[in-house]
Amino acid sequence: MFTLASRCWLCQQPLQLAKHGICSLCLRQLPIIPVCCPCCGLPSGDAGQACGRCQLKPPGWQALIFAQLYQPPISTLLLRFKFSSVPELAVPLARLFLMRWLERWREGSVVRPQILLSIPLHLRRYRQRGYNQSDLLAHPLARWLGCEYFPAALQRQRATPPQQQLSERERKRNLQRAFCCTQRLAGKHIALIDDVITTGSTISEVAKILNKEDIASLQIWCICRTL
Repeated sequence: MFTLASRCWLCQQPLQLAKHGICSLCLRQLPIIPVCCPCCGLPSGDAGQACGRCQLKPPGWQALIFAQLYQPPISTLLLRFKFSSVPELAVPLARLFLMRWLERWREGSVVRPQILLSIPLHLRRYRQRGYNQSDLLAHPLARWLGCEYFPAALQRQRATPPQQQLSERERKRNLQRAFCCTQRLAGKHIALIDDVITTGSTISEVAKILNKEDIASLQIWCICRTL
């Protein structure tokens, strides 16, 4: 008898390789990602150069890479992973992202990072959830890519209300002085991992902190991007 771990998380059909998590048929049927700006991940006419928004106001990173748009079926898996205590989804979701990153790397549009970081949770929320979803995504990615991962380099200094119900202006105000960096990162190529990016307020705040450390470059990695 097959266990849940040896079935596709989407169609529930048996998997030849349980560690893949999502079968090849379901992968081929995922929604097609539109042409997006390589910097902000929003729709653009040219995937090879920064969009007008990013040229006028460059973000604090050089590349934003995501596996899928924030829509079913991957958004459904992500919600289960994040809020329904299903940490086993970390590996298949990380693998889904890895395939997308390898596409960008083979195109020559991104460098291989030396260090991975993850968006931290405040201790109170960590205790409620039992794990940090971004941390669980970072571990297999660091192993597969041969990067160092510093799970404690970024710390959340204060608890903040959930971002979901806030406006973009409120999100920015909510995150001011919420993070700090405890690791020397000067001259390093960094990748910052989050689960889903909406307005980008969180990554923008963390990017400010990282750029003060005089890093060489910064990539933003996430499973889903909202448009």
